[in-house]
Amino acid sequence: MKSALFHVSVGAFVCIALANTNIFNNVVVDVTYDHYAEKPVDTLPFFLAMPFNSIVNLGYICMGLYWLFQRDNYQKDVAGLYMKDVFALMAIGYGPIQWVRLSTLRHTPAVLDQWFTLPIFAWVPVWIHFIEHGWRPGYAAAVELCSVLSYALALVHDLGFDVALVCHVAMALLKGVRVQVRHGDAHSRRYFCLAALSCSGFVILKLLDHTLAHYRPFQHLTGHFWSKVCDVLQFHYSFCFLTHFRAITHKTDLSKTK
Repeated sequence: MKSALFHVSVGAFVCIALANTNIFNNVVVDVTYDHYAEKPVDTLPFFLAMPFNSIVNLGYICMGLYWLFQRDNYQKDVAGLYMKDVFALMAIGYGPIQWVRLSTLRHTPAVLDQWFTLPIFAWVPVWIHFIEHGWRPGYAAAVELCSVLSYALALVHDLGFDVALVCHVAMALLKGVRVQVRHGDAHSRRYFCLAALSCSGFVILKLLDHTLAHYRPFQHLTGHFWSKVCDVLQFHYSFCFLTHFRAITHKTDLSKTK
């Protein structure tokens, strides 16, 4: 856990330091309550101004802690434990960043909210590469570095982040489909379908936040809230999918295949 914590922390601190410079001043992000369908409650503290959209971020922390402490049968699989711990620590750190964004409505947390999304999605192809080819730290570092640098697209065009995110999601899904076709079973297929369904819910519900707010069931627990629930589930089922392959690799020795 120590090496995973160190690497995730260093990467996060570098991004935070850069986000607090003038580099990203021209990046277009939403910093008003009008962006969200949930109505702010003036009588609540600033960190609960949008109570449901704020509290849902605890889901990332709880889910990340759950997977971080899943350590059974990893005694002889240091690399596999590292892959899992990095993903879990990313989830734990992502929740507070989103919460700070909602609480402060400042530009820097909004940039970090977008930026951190990219290396999180990029870790899925890295983990799949580990499943198929074994631990190659150079490959993992190169993919994560390219992912972090891809946020520079947001400096070039207003839709730069969206383009980068679509590419990351597509790559994660394509890699997931490939490893499932090559090495999966019924259990991994179920996990993959649930992760993909959660990913779709995350995107669609977020885009329809204001539209759904016209209907009573979505006026308090809004589309954005449910999109975050789907995002937490997406994380969880991705963990299920990827950790399940660890059991398969012990049977088929996939780590030696090219």
